[in-house]
Formats: sequence, C-alpha cells, structure tokens
Amino acid sequence: MWMTPKRSKMEVEEARGFRPEWTQRYLVVEPPEGEGALCLVCAHLVVSACERDVRRHYEAEHRYYQRYVEEGEREALVERLRQGDIPEIVPPTPEERAARAGLGIARLLALRGRGGGEGDFVYQCLEVMLNDVLPDHVGVLGGIDLSPETIRQRVLNMNENLRSQLFNRAKDFRAYSLALDDQAFVAYENYLLVFVRGVDVDLEVQEELLTIINLTNHFSVGALMAAILEALQTAGLSLQRMVGLTTTHTLRMIGENSGLVSYMREKAVSPNCWNVIHYSGFLHLELLSSYDVDVNQVISTVSDWILLIKTRGIRRPEFQALLTSSESEHGERVNGRCLNNWLRRGKTLKLIFSLRKEIEAFLASVGATTVHFSDPEWLCDFGFLVDIMNHLRELSELLRFNRVFAATAFDHICSFDAKLNLLHRHIEEKNLTHFAALREVVDELKQHIKEEEKILDPGRYKVVICRLQKEFDRHFKDLKFIKKDLELFANPFNFKAEHAPIAVRMELTKLQANSDLWEEYRNKDLGQFYAGLSAETYPIIKGVAYKVASLFDSSEICEKAFSYLVRNQHTLSQPLTDEHLHALFRIATTEMEPHWDALWKGEGES
Repeated sequence: MWMTPKRSKMEVEEARGFRPEWTQRYLVVEPPEGEGALCLVCAHLVVSACERDVRRHYEAEHRYYQRYVEEGEREALVERLRQGDIPEIVPPTPEERAARAGLGIARLLALRGRGGGEGDFVYQCLEVMLNDVLPDHVGVLGGIDLSPETIRQRVLNMNENLRSQLFNRAKDFRAYSLALDDQAFVAYENYLLVFVRGVDVDLEVQEELLTIINLTNHFSVGALMAAILEALQTAGLSLQRMVGLTTTHTLRMIGENSGLVSYMREKAVSPNCWNVIHYSGFLHLELLSSYDVDVNQVISTVSDWILLIKTRGIRRPEFQALLTSSESEHGERVNGRCLNNWLRRGKTLKLIFSLRKEIEAFLASVGATTVHFSDPEWLCDFGFLVDIMNHLRELSELLRFNRVFAATAFDHICSFDAKLNLLHRHIEEKNLTHFAALREVVDELKQHIKEEEKILDPGRYKVVICRLQKEFDRHFKDLKFIKKDLELFANPFNFKAEHAPIAVRMELTKLQANSDLWEEYRNKDLGQFYAGLSAETYPIIKGVAYKVASLFDSSEICEKAFSYLVRNQHTLSQPLTDEHLHALFRIATTEMEPHWDALWKGEGES
C-alpha cells in the first residue's frame, strides 16, 4: 500500500458534498443555503452531506416511492415533487398484498433451503389455520399462488433484484476486494463462490456474493479467470480498484505458477492500480490447519465412528448431544465431505474426545474394532489434535466478527503466531498447561505405563507446530508486509511520523496536531472517523483508508454460505440450474433487502 513505490502519489478524491445523482435516487435536492440535502417529499434537511445518512432517511421515511422504478417514472416523480405536487400514498390492493405475501413466503422457503414444492404444503397449513382462527378471511388465499413454478420464478426475480442493487452500489466503490471460496460441494459438483467487499466514499462497507462458478464447466484456471473477469465487468468493477484477494489454500488457488492468484495478480498489474494483497486459508481456517496437524489420520478414524453411531447407535442417550450437534450442522443425511469439515472444528472434536469411553464401549458392543483405544501413540495424537484445533477454533471465532477492519483481524493472527511459539516451547519442556486433552490422556496412560518416555514423544508434536507456523507465515505473508501500514491506519495519533513513508509524513504530522480530529478519533469508531476526514486535506491517508477498509476482515459471509450449504445439502442436491443455485446462495448471504414494490409490480405486469 504506502510501501508500494509506484503508488507514492495518489489522486485527490473529490470532496464530500451533495451529488446530483441523489435527486432521482433519494428524492433530495441541494439546499439553497448551507450543506446537506433537502428532501423533496417532507422538506426535511439531512444535515450531513453523506450518502449513508441521505439513504437512511429515504429508506426509513419514504420507502413507498421505491415503486417508481422506471427511469421515466422517477424523472416524472421528481418533477412533480419540485412543483409541490406530492403523490398520494395509495394503500395496496388485495392483489398487491397477495403478491407481496407470495414473495415473502418464497424468500422464507429459500432461506430455509426448502424446495419449490413446499409452497403447496405451506398453502395447506395456512388454509387449515384460517379455517379455524379466521374463517371469514379464508378467501384471501385464493390470490396467493404458491405453485412450485411460481416459487422458483420468484426466487430468480429476487436474485435479479438484489443483483441490480449490488451493481448500483458497486458503481460507488472506491476500492474493493474479492474472496474466492472453492470449498462449496453440491452433490457431485464443485462450485467457486466469489464474494466482493467494497467501500464507498463514506467508508460504508458492503459484503455480497458476486457470482458462483461451476468448476465442472470451468476446469482450467484460464476459463475460471475469464469467468471472474466477466463477472467483474458486468458489475462495473475495474481491476484498477481491486485491493485484496482472499482465497482458500488449494492448489487451484495458490499454485506457484498455475494458481488463480498468480493469474489475477498478473492481470491486475498496471501503472494505475495498487499491488494486490493476498492471504489464503482465512476463509476456512480449520481446514487449512487440520490437514497440517492431523497426525495419524485421527479425523478419518473419528469420521468412521460417527457414521457407525448414526446408523447403529442413534437411540443411545449418551450420544444425543453429539447427534443433535451434527444434525444442526449438516442435516439428517450425512455427506462425507461436509462431515469431515464439521469434524475439523475444535468444538466438535472436543465433544467427541469427552465421549471416548462411551464410544469405545459402543464399538465393542457392535463388534467394531477398538484397537485405537489401546494404542498410546494414537491416543496422544488424538489429544494433541483436540488441543490444537481448540486453539484454532478460538482464533477462528475472533475472525468471524465483522466490521473491525483488517488491522484488527491481523492483530489476532499475530497474537496466534506468538501463541504458537509459546506452545512450541511448552511441548518441548513437556509442559502440558495449554494442552488439556493431551494432559488428560497422559495422566490416564501413566496409570498403566510407568515410564513417561514411552507415553509422550514431544519431538513428534514440535515438528507439527513448526509446520503449522510455516503455513501461517506463508499464507499471511502479504499482511505481514503491510503491518506498519495497518498499524498506522488503526492508530494514526500514536504512530511516529518519522516511521511513516515519506509521502504521508506531512499529512500525518498535520493530522496529529489537530485536536478536533483527536476528539473525533476518541469518540467515533474508525469507519466514522475516516469517513469524516477531509479528502482535500488528507488525500493520501483518506485513499489508504479506503484500501484498508476494503480488505476482508472476517469470514462471516463465507460462514453464512457454508452453513447454508451443509444445512441444506439434501435440498440443494436436487436437480437445480446453476442460476437457481446462485439465487439461493445470494438470498442466504445478502445484507440487502429486496425491493418488494418493484418485485410485485413486475409480477402484476407479467
């Protein structure tokens, strides 16, 4: 970022103030005197010249006018409002209410992962309820169409509506980053989920699903790259504004010469763009690490246990908590890949470890092998894996908190790096203070084996921790490269100006001498502080604030998609087009609300 020589100078961003496009978008005009925006509907003056505040007023007070969706209609509406002719708010007709109810039910079915055929069942439930509770209103159901074809079409229409909203907001992105997750397996097909995180002039962050790509049809990296570039072009996102790239740790993504990241960076290099910051493993931290620390293939063995419990021990009371947890994650039907991913979460392994005695008795009762429970080395490996994955779970939970910016997320990663050093030293000294499960196994084995050396081999686990440290260094090295930039962004008033890049020292000195800005920094969160910072006075600091804010700071949106997938694996495995699958994932992960008026109006015209 600042440390990139070719970006030592940055163009001055335009000053905050009223923008002409707000008139049609939010029905406001620039007031004759003073700053802000004057509402044409209620004559309310929005004091802040900030799009976020103008939009909030419009959506809170005048959402009714979203039904004027066509360009010609908006122009005519603005002209009427300028002349003081405020259109009467007409209450929705019964047909419009029925259409909106149908849309709401279609959205709820999509969020719950239910197929279009469930609409008929919902209709029957509503009919039974109204017959008993409100018999005079049973007739309203006649206008609500919940047939499978209609439900499917409504889901597609909602996707198109949300997609249009994203594209409209993407036009205002000053910087953006992409997150590429290729761990979405639906039935026998593999998909790449592409998420975008953009930041506008007011430093308002938007995280959304950009597109999904069927990897069966885009097997080569070149084809995959073309599909991503097409999605960016359709959304109006230029590569010159791409700041970061977050990926999984698969070879398809990070292969040294043939990975997608190499292609993306090569494509994004130009005199007018920033160096792309890349960090991998951030999206599925437990998958990145468990493959490195799973000595003796513990996960595979435990997976076989769970499958056996699900088929032959489902009624056993000691396993009910485990089965309930499993079903809440991936439903009643077991998908091998989803089960393995679920088992790689620290909380799950910890629960299974606590039930190891019960599992051993169960395996013996059904005639399955219990050889692992008499193998000291395997039991120690199991305890060690439980402890390490529990530490990783704690880090993963910290990284799930959204809107903290990458500086805070990177602090958590650095803290975990320091924790790994401590764990390495402790295991070398046979100090099991931070290895609760391993200590429990060792204490149990000591009762049967007198010599401790035969129980615990610290060298075995030192190698694993070293390997994990190297993996973290490799996957987050770009963030380490910009560590000083992130520190300066997070603490501009405590950062010594002489340690800052030459290009920013003058601005930083001026910033630190401003007592009013110091008060704002103390009393506001970072996003609000940098949003209020003058782009004319502090162009470089403001520009880099856009970049830092656009870096993915959490795996929250990825977790939403993954949870939706594993909960509804059976439903999503039904015959679905890629377009329909795309719509379901967008509805499940979006932060935006569909424009209902535009949707039911479209239904009425069709």
